[in-house]
Amino acid sequence: MGRKSPYPEEFRNDAVALYRAAGGKRTYAAVAADVGVTGETLRSWVRQADEQAGRDHGRGEPAGENRDEELVRLRAENGRLRKAEKEWELEREILRRAAAYFAKEMK
Repeated sequence: MGRKSPYPEEFRNDAVALYRAAGGKRTYAAVAADVGVTGETLRSWVRQADEQAGRDHGRGEPAGENRDEELVRLRAENGRLRKAEKEWELEREILRRAAAYFAKEMK
């Protein structure tokens, strides 16, 4: 298998949680620098945690049900985002027209 990690399991779990909390906004290297390990070390810890979660998930309910639930959730979120995008387009159009109006007034 390999040599035993010098880092306690709790530390590794906390580092993985910190990376995941960043939600993809920070790189492995950036989060790893914060906790004092290399980016590749953190990447391997995240990969191991994902594999472990996959093994644990196999003991619970079937993966198909979770995928269906996630699909429903993502479709609902997609609908909300599309609605918000239409509202933002309307707001931008109003602001464009207001800017054009006030630009004419300034001349």
